[in-house]
Order: sequence, then C-alpha cells, then structure tokens
Amino acid sequence: MHRWRFLQLLAGCLIGLCLSLLIYGCQEQGAIQFSPQSQAPELQEVEIVPSPLPPETQAIVSRANPQTFVNPPHGDVRIVVISDLNSAYGSTEYEPEVDKGIALIPFWKPDLVLCGGDMIAGQKLDLSDEQIRAMWAAFDQHVAAPLRQQNMPFGFTIGNHDASAALGTDGNFIFQRERDLAVEYWHNPAHDPGLRFIDRFEFPYYYTFERRGIFFMAWDGSSHHIPPDKLAWVEQALSSAAARSARMRILVSHLPLYAVATGRDSAFEVMENADALRELLERYNVHTYISGHHHAYYPGHKGKLQLLHTGILGSGARQLIASQTPPRKTITVMDIALDTSASTTYTTYDMQTLEPIRTDELPRFLTGHNGVVLRRDVEPEELTASERSECENRLNATLCRA
Repeated sequence: MHRWRFLQLLAGCLIGLCLSLLIYGCQEQGAIQFSPQSQAPELQEVEIVPSPLPPETQAIVSRANPQTFVNPPHGDVRIVVISDLNSAYGSTEYEPEVDKGIALIPFWKPDLVLCGGDMIAGQKLDLSDEQIRAMWAAFDQHVAAPLRQQNMPFGFTIGNHDASAALGTDGNFIFQRERDLAVEYWHNPAHDPGLRFIDRFEFPYYYTFERRGIFFMAWDGSSHHIPPDKLAWVEQALSSAAARSARMRILVSHLPLYAVATGRDSAFEVMENADALRELLERYNVHTYISGHHHAYYPGHKGKLQLLHTGILGSGARQLIASQTPPRKTITVMDIALDTSASTTYTTYDMQTLEPIRTDELPRFLTGHNGVVLRRDVEPEELTASERSECENRLNATLCRA
C-alpha cells in the first residue's frame, strides 16, 4: 500500500513538472525577455498602404499625354523631391504648379517627400507675426495637410524665405522672429511631418531621420554659413552608428555647394567653403547632396558626391549658367537601388507639359564662380580638350577640377 502511494506521488510530481515546463515554454515564445545586455526590439516602420488615387490626381493623370507622362520603374526606395514653393514676399497664394505637383504625388507612390526649402515667402522685416503665421497656415493647407492625409512622411530643410540664418553686424539673426515662428509651426503636434527621427537636435534647422534603411540629414542652409559648433554636430551625427550602418546617406540643404543658375552665381548664394564641406561629406560616405535655392534643375556630381539641384515649383524659374535651355518648373522622382552599387535614378518632369526632361538636354558641365559641376553622366576624363579649355577660360585650372 505504501509502495502504491509512493508511485502515485511520484507520477503526480512528474506530471506537474511537465506541465510547468510546457507553460514556461509557451511564455518564453509569447513574451520578450530583457536582460541588462539585451537591446530593445527593433521598431518596425509603418507601411504606406496604397489607396485609390484621389479625384484630383486622377483628373491630372487623365489629361496627361500617356505617351510621355510615364511612371518609371519603382526602386527599392522612391522619393519625390520638390523645392522653392513660395511666391512674392508675404504671399499666402501658391502657383498652380505647386498644387498640381502635390496632387500628383499619390500617382508615384513614394516612400518619402523631400523639400529643398522656401516653403513660405518670408525674409522681409516688415512682415507682422500674423502675416507670417498666415503664410505657414497657407503652406499647411496647400502642401503639408494633403501629405498628412496621404500618410506621407515629409522631410525638409529650412530656406531663406522660411527663416533665414543671415546674421546682422551684431552677430544676431536678422530674421529672429521668422525663425521663432518657424519653430512654432513645426513644433506643433498637429504639424507632425511623420518622420522617424534619429536626432532632433535643433529641429527644424538641424536634425536626422531614417527611412527604409537610408540616413537623412537636414542642415540649416538658409544662409551661406554654418557655425563651427553646428559643423561639429554634423560630423558627430555622420560618424554615429545609425549613419554608419545605414545603406545610404543623403543630406538636404537649401543653398547648394556650387553655383548652377544665372542670378545666383555669387558667393552668398552658395555654401561657403564648398570644397571643405564636400570633402567632409565624402569622408563619411554621403551619397547625395540635395539642394534648392537656384530655381533650376541640374543633376550633377563633383568628386565622389552626387549633387541634385532641385528645380522650382513656385515663382521665379531660372536658366542654368551659360545655357540656352529655357527656365522650367520641375518635380523630381528619385528611385534608389539599395544593392551593392547603391545607385539613384532621377525622373524629372516639366510641370507645364509633364514630359520627362532628358539628361542629354542639359549642359555637360556648368562653370559657376566657385567651381565646375559635371552632369551626373559625365566623368572628368570624358571632357574634350575644347570643353576643358572652355572651362579654364571661364574659371581657372584649379576650379575646373571635377
């Protein structure tokens, strides 16, 4: 009898042990266990679920020439790049091409929209706070709100007409009120741009974010000068683990490094110390520098850095330097292949005709005052003797090094 009770007790213990192990195993699969050495689970990006095209998008597409208005092959990542949306000083009106461009964005189904700055029409000291707020409200109505309704992330840089960083003789910002009101607009939770920030640092002037494995940096190129302490942050951010582990690095600035457009070919219309900035970006393997301000589309490169000079949607399109190409308003679709080559393809549309602009329509090189820029499909060794001579006659041998 005692032996039988002992066997019953032993069997019960074994069954209880098995049940405990089974329950523990289920809990292990269903819960995340943290230890001092473990990292937080990786955040998953929210997928943009394509929805039927809005009626205004369908209307534009239906009127376009189907032989010329084509949707290019979608890369691993697609970005629609816009810039310089503003009209005359103080205006709360936007050119028809701005509304047309924003309405077309759902057609291309991008992962991100990037803006090269000048979203409003400031940089005028006699504008009141109410007028500046009204311009940001108009921007929200025409641009930001439609993108939020599409759940479209919006990255941007601040332009000189948004909140210029120009300094007075006393070393203070001339347009401090405009800078304060830009912060007021962008720090309002209702105006969340939908970005996955890495470092908000001095958002909206200096910040970084990530999208689809690409590291993006925006710096304050609303004037030609970046202070040393901000350059220290730039280098720190580019040397961070997030930047180094990214599959590509892209920087967006309002002013370009090098001049490309008539009426903008002077020292204060480009970033100062352009070669030193370019070498800094090359050192950290930045792939592309996207800019606005010159109101002219030019896909260029210099050294190891790709230079996307974004065209304009607002008022004031300009001609390229020493070019007979007419000024045009444009929008660019940038497709990125994240293979070993990490390459980019641009499809840029004339906003009047919606026809793609052929790269070979554009000058093979541009000779701005601070250095030559080659078209992105032209290598330095491919320049003819005549072209090299032309460049050196306009500049000099040093500035013609590409």
